[in-house]
Amino acid sequence: MESRIFEGHVAHERVRPAKNRFRYPVYLLFLDLAELEELDRSVRRFRYNKPGCISFYDRDHGPRDSSALRPWIDALLSKAGIDLGGGAVRMLSFPRSMGFRFFPASFWYCYSADRSLRAVLAEVHNTFGGQHNYLLHRGGEPMEFSEDLFAYKVFHVSPFIPMGGKYRFRFTAPKDALSVSIHEDVEGEPLLVAGVSGRARALDDAALKQLAWRYGNMPLRAWLLIHFQAIRLALKRVPFYGDPGEPEEATTLDPQGSLRNA
Repeated sequence: MESRIFEGHVAHERVRPAKNRFRYPVYLLFLDLAELEELDRSVRRFRYNKPGCISFYDRDHGPRDSSALRPWIDALLSKAGIDLGGGAVRMLSFPRSMGFRFFPASFWYCYSADRSLRAVLAEVHNTFGGQHNYLLHRGGEPMEFSEDLFAYKVFHVSPFIPMGGKYRFRFTAPKDALSVSIHEDVEGEPLLVAGVSGRARALDDAALKQLAWRYGNMPLRAWLLIHFQAIRLALKRVPFYGDPGEPEEATTLDPQGSLRNA
């Protein structure tokens, strides 16, 4: 199976108006959408669309209406002129743990039938309960994992970061190891670098049991740590920015208008 666990760290470094840095151990699931039902049958501690120690629900992602995710992502890709031809779609995300859910960002890796990467959907949630997607692609052409991908910021994420920014994404191939890095510039100047990295582990009952003892409730732990960092920023008198509201479109699709090389 292609589904697995990546155990490693999440890191974040802000350089202005006050410096703030953290690095925490985490684990995330890397799930092939075609393997979810098999994982539900074969891994006792993993459940698909039902309660469990570790679970994955369709309604937490994509349209968030409990509909199947593969038809939704195929339709979204089609709007951008991308046809995977039946290729795999795999998602990197926190799972639910004992029913608790927290998904700061999830990444959908979209492969064509020839196994080349054709798009990555960055699914972003914010502090205010909203969600927006950035579809990172080259108009359906094969993408290299080493290249930088850019998107103009259209969705308010952190109350301590203003709008008017641009993201630079870089992904490594999710094999024995994986990393995702996001550089954010605001008003033309670097503001922060965030990312996650990890080593692959088998997604089985032994690993999930060990991770439960090591991390406890992973999404709850991440939620608490993020709010602890918010307190630190407030104490450092970093300005607070209110939510201007979500963009009209749920997904930024245009690779020429919202995503380009520097």
